[in-house]
Amino acid sequence: MSKAVEIAIVASAFGADAVRASGHRKWAEASRRAGAAGFEVRRELFCHEADAAPDRLAALGEQIAQLGLWSVYSSPASLYADDGQLDGPALRRALDEAAALGARFVKLQLGGFVREAHGDAIAAQLRGVEVRLVAENGQLTQGGSLRQFVDLFAALENEGHAGLIGMTFDVGNWAWCGVPALDAALALAPYVEYVHCKSAAGEGARRFAAAPAADDARFAAVLKQLPRDVPRGIEFPLDATCIDEDATRRVAWLAAA
Repeated sequence: MSKAVEIAIVASAFGADAVRASGHRKWAEASRRAGAAGFEVRRELFCHEADAAPDRLAALGEQIAQLGLWSVYSSPASLYADDGQLDGPALRRALDEAAALGARFVKLQLGGFVREAHGDAIAAQLRGVEVRLVAENGQLTQGGSLRQFVDLFAALENEGHAGLIGMTFDVGNWAWCGVPALDAALALAPYVEYVHCKSAAGEGARRFAAAPAADDARFAAVLKQLPRDVPRGIEFPLDATCIDEDATRRVAWLAAA
C-alpha cells in the first residue's frame, strides 16, 4: 500500500465569505477535525488589513500550531512585476508576514517573469528565513504559462541558484491557460513541493473550480506524475451543507489517491 500523503486544507475551500466572517481560526479547527495535517492561510481573505500585522499573524500561527497543524501563507502578490523585474518589496512583505505566522511555505503568484530570475536578489532576501518560497501557476496567461515555469527553473540553474524556489503546482489552474495539466506535470515534477488540488468545470468566463471526481482518470494521471512526498492542498469548494463530513471524506480520499 502506498504511503499516505500529507493533506492541507486551503481556507478558501470553506468559502471566502465564511472565512471573512468567522476568521481563519475557526476553519483551521475544522481542518484539524477533518484529519488534515496542514492549513493554508489566505491573505486576501483577511477581513481587515490589521489582520496581517505581525502580532496578529503570530497569534494566529500559534493557534494553528496548537491544533497540531503546520501552515502555508498564501499571498496574492506576484514575485515578478509586469516588466519582468523582481518585485522585491512584495517578496519582502510576504516573507515577513509568513515568518510572523510561522509558516512552512510562503506562496506567491509567479507574475511577469520573462528571462532573468534575479536569483542573487531573491537569495539575499531569503537569507536567514526559515519559510520555504514557492511560486504558483495562476489562472492568467501571465504567470500561468508552462513556458514561463520551465524558463524560470532553467534561469535559476544558469544563475547558480538551482533549488532556490520551489513550485506550487495547481492542477486546475492550467485549464484557464489552455495547458494540459499532464503536460505540465511531466515538465515540472522535479520542482513541485506543494500541490493545489482541484478540477476546472465550465468553459471560458464561466469556468470555475470544482472537486475532482473520485474516478477522474485525468486528475489521477496528473497526481501519478507528481512527487508523493510533497503535501497536497484541498482548494476545491467543500459542501457547506455538511462541511465536516465532506472535509473528512476528501482528506482521506486525497491522502490515499
